[in-house]
Amino acid sequence: MKAIRTDSEISAIAESCEIAALVLQDLVHLTVEGISTYDLDQIGKEKMAQYGAKSACYNYRHGANIFPAYTCISINEEIVHGIGRIDRMVQNGDIVSLDVCVSYNGYIGDNAKTIAIGSVDTKIENLLEDTENALRKGIECARAGNRVGDISNAIESFIRPKGYGIVRDFVGHGVGKTMHELPQIPNFGKKNTGPLLKPGMALAIEPMINLGSPNIRFLEDGWTAVTADKQPSAHFEHTVLVTDGDPKILTKVKN
Repeated sequence: MKAIRTDSEISAIAESCEIAALVLQDLVHLTVEGISTYDLDQIGKEKMAQYGAKSACYNYRHGANIFPAYTCISINEEIVHGIGRIDRMVQNGDIVSLDVCVSYNGYIGDNAKTIAIGSVDTKIENLLEDTENALRKGIECARAGNRVGDISNAIESFIRPKGYGIVRDFVGHGVGKTMHELPQIPNFGKKNTGPLLKPGMALAIEPMINLGSPNIRFLEDGWTAVTADKQPSAHFEHTVLVTDGDPKILTKVKN
């Protein structure tokens, strides 16, 4: 898989990212107390179709497992890859991670956000704010001449002093024609290590941060990853383009 994109490929990825951002924005507005995660997932499917895109995660295969949903909706201690269920209702006090990955004209757009429903504890508010700020720190280092480890280290250096657990089992990734391309982008690491960043790289940067331990386990569905200690987890993600200058966030809704 090539990491450097042509101008036409960058345009295609940007179009897919814009759709992914719009769908995520729609789901954020519609995630309210009392709605089921299944209904949210179906809304996500419908919104993608309205924009002429399709889900990149529906029917995604990992070994013998086939992902059955159109979006990933993870609640509280669920870290990533939560599957919408008709019997799982969003409740006051929940935090909900919405992960939208679409395919449009053969290219991927990928983004995620965790939101609080109603009133949550201050430590949960801080977890969400700190995880989003960690994403910003990582994005700031997505510059030509830096290395992947500079992104990873920026996230880790911001999060470690706060005492959170950094998920090590899932990482960010390159974005192109398939959902997970090289380079892998861990949320921990050393400066000046890893692949060199060059203009034309599209990167999904996505810190997954736990209130407690970094350890995870999987539910019986084979997909949903949860914290081993059942503490809440937050997940924020943008697809970013490395340029000759400042990093460009592709999954940002245009005003």
